[in-house]
Amino acid sequence: MLFNVHEQPSYAYTGGKPFDPTLPCVVFIHGALNDHSVWTLLARWCAHHGHAVLAVDLPGHGRNRGQAPLADVPAMAEWLLALMQAAGLSRPAALVGHSMGSLIALEAAARAPEQVSRLVLVGTAYPMKVSPALLETARTAPEQAIAMVNTFSFATWASKPGYPGPGSWLQGAELALKSRIQNGQTALNLFEHDFRVCDSYAGGLEAAARVRCPAHFILGEQDQMTAPKQAQALIEALKAQVPTTVHTLPAGHSMMAEAPEAMLAALRQALR
Repeated sequence: MLFNVHEQPSYAYTGGKPFDPTLPCVVFIHGALNDHSVWTLLARWCAHHGHAVLAVDLPGHGRNRGQAPLADVPAMAEWLLALMQAAGLSRPAALVGHSMGSLIALEAAARAPEQVSRLVLVGTAYPMKVSPALLETARTAPEQAIAMVNTFSFATWASKPGYPGPGSWLQGAELALKSRIQNGQTALNLFEHDFRVCDSYAGGLEAAARVRCPAHFILGEQDQMTAPKQAQALIEALKAQVPTTVHTLPAGHSMMAEAPEAMLAALRQALR
C-alpha cells in the first residue's frame, strides 16, 4: 500500500489484509540492505490476528528504491513518524526494528513517545559499530561484503527450514535479497551507506532516556553481527526508564529466517 510521505508515494506491506488505521498497529522496520519481505511471516500473523500492519521499505530500499536514501538514523526516524501520520493511525503503535531498523525504532520512540505503545528491538546493539575492514570492503567490493555479512548472519549452514518450508536455502535467499536491494539503487553504494548509518549513530543512550513505553529485546544467542553483550548498555539504559524484557533465541543475526517459530513466539509475548 502507498502512503504520501513528504510528498512522495511510499510503500509499506500490510500483511495481506486491507489496512485499518483503527486497529492496534505494528510497524516493522528492516535492517541494512533489506526490505519489508524479511517480516513476511510476522507481518501476516499480526495482520490476521487483530492488528494493522505497516512493514515499511525505507527510502532507497525495496519498492521505495526510487527515493533518495536518508542520511542518518534521526532522518529515518522522522520519515517513519511521517509515514505513521500519513497512515492515519488512531492510537499508539508498536515499533519492531531489526538491526539498523532497531536504531530507527529507538530514535522514533524517543522523538514521539506518545505515538509508541511498545518498542521491540531485534538483533540490536549500541553502539552499532562496524569494523573498518567491513566498511572498506563494502566500499570497494560490495558483493564480497554481502557474502561476508551473509556468513556472519546465520548460526549454521543447516538451519531447520520451519519457514518458508523444506527445500528452502536460507543463506541463498539472503544473498539474493541483499544483491537485489544493492543493485536496485543506482544513486550510491547502498551497502556502504547503510553500514555507515549504523556505525555513526551516537544518540542511543540519550534516546533510551526519553522512551516511555515497555521495551523488549529479541536477541540471537549466536549472533556474530550484533552479539547479545553489545546490547547490554542499551538494556540497562532502558531498564532505568521503563519495563524491559530480554528474549534470547537459538539463532544468529537473521533470526526471522533462522528461528521463525521462536521469533514469532517472542513477538507475540512482546505485543501482549
